[in-house]
Amino acid sequence: MTFGRRVVAMLFLVVALAAGSAVPLANADNKRLNESVFVNIYTAQAQNGCPGEPQLDGRLVEAARLHTLDVLHNRALNGDIGSDGSTPQDRANRTGFVGKVSETVAINPALAISGIEILNQWWHNPPLRAIMQDCSNTAIGVWSENSLDRSVVVAVYGQPG
Repeated sequence: MTFGRRVVAMLFLVVALAAGSAVPLANADNKRLNESVFVNIYTAQAQNGCPGEPQLDGRLVEAARLHTLDVLHNRALNGDIGSDGSTPQDRANRTGFVGKVSETVAINPALAISGIEILNQWWHNPPLRAIMQDCSNTAIGVWSENSLDRSVVVAVYGQPG
């Protein structure tokens, strides 16, 4: 290989490596998914004849985030109880929310989860559907996270006191 070709090959390699390192790691941005889950909860309440509109509550979003991460990283968890024995009410209280809370959790053993999959888990389960449609649940927090083989979505529903 001539000197010129080596230089071109080296430049090509440097550019390829630089381009590869400039690409960010794949981190899911679940903002749209979280918003769509909130809209589905709003729709469920509207279908139930609820007079008001639920509102996002940052304290409940934080409670949902904490439990989502706990369920994502602790494979033995598949519901409302945290790895530390905490309940949805415990987690909401810790974030400063005053009032009664309930929670729905959706788990999919895959990299992603869709709104349809979430609704299939919640809507067709009468106790979870009742939580979604409860007109008293006027404060909502939603969070979702993904790993290569598990996706978790948690919605926390609050009745401000």
